[in-house]
Amino acid sequence: MSLKINPITPTIGAEISDLNLAEPLPLETLKAVQGAFSKYHVLVFRRQTLTRDQHKQFARQFGALHIHPSKRNGLNKDDPETFIIDIKPAAIQSNGEPWHSDVSCDSMPPSASILYITEIPENEGGDTQFMNMHAAFDSLSPDLQTLLVDRTAFHDGEHDLKHYGIKLRPDQEYPANSHPMVTAHPSTGRPTLFVNPGFTTHIEDMPKWESKMLLDGLFAYTASNPRLQCRVKWAPGTVTMWDNHSVQHQAIFDYAGWSRYGERMTVASDQAPAPYKP
Repeated sequence: MSLKINPITPTIGAEISDLNLAEPLPLETLKAVQGAFSKYHVLVFRRQTLTRDQHKQFARQFGALHIHPSKRNGLNKDDPETFIIDIKPAAIQSNGEPWHSDVSCDSMPPSASILYITEIPENEGGDTQFMNMHAAFDSLSPDLQTLLVDRTAFHDGEHDLKHYGIKLRPDQEYPANSHPMVTAHPSTGRPTLFVNPGFTTHIEDMPKWESKMLLDGLFAYTASNPRLQCRVKWAPGTVTMWDNHSVQHQAIFDYAGWSRYGERMTVASDQAPAPYKP
């Protein structure tokens, strides 16, 4: 099947038209969507009307559903397969403001996320920015690439929780794991810069000041480089899916005093991030 695809930028993101995600995709169509996902990393589908079960049904066409660690440890008692984003007018922050890849602190971070927004703020704000981490790695100098390829970094879920003022009880746990700084995409083998401000605390086996200097530099360089990014403007009924193996994202909280609501299904991975071998 030939999809109607409109790229968002030359580097990342595309909108796909005329697909009804409420019904299971025929095999040929599913393969075409998977091909577009591999190429563009972020796919946007407009004018969708989904029940929660239909949302789950669409996500399961790409794999089993991931259970967020807050559901596994009892911190959040909502539907375990659904991550709810419910920002109220009185909120002083939103989910996902720091650049991050979803739950990179897990031993096997999820492979993809699929967010369905049904309510947007009155100012039509609340956009999400996405960043191509293949392109981020490719843009580094050969010397810096060589330095990073053999390194691992520590991803700590409690570091992320601190952004929201959440402190775990003694009986609660949150994942923390070491991952290669440069991973090989499980489908394509392409190198990905796999560190992010949301979860990554330090580079292992490196003096603290050197680790901080390198991470701060990488975070500042990638966040300030629009050539690596695209920006998705939401409307009610929009579904966006992104590849957590190759993409970071950031929620823009420019709507304090208004509401925003969406639900995210997350597709599990069946393997830990593998190091890239040049």
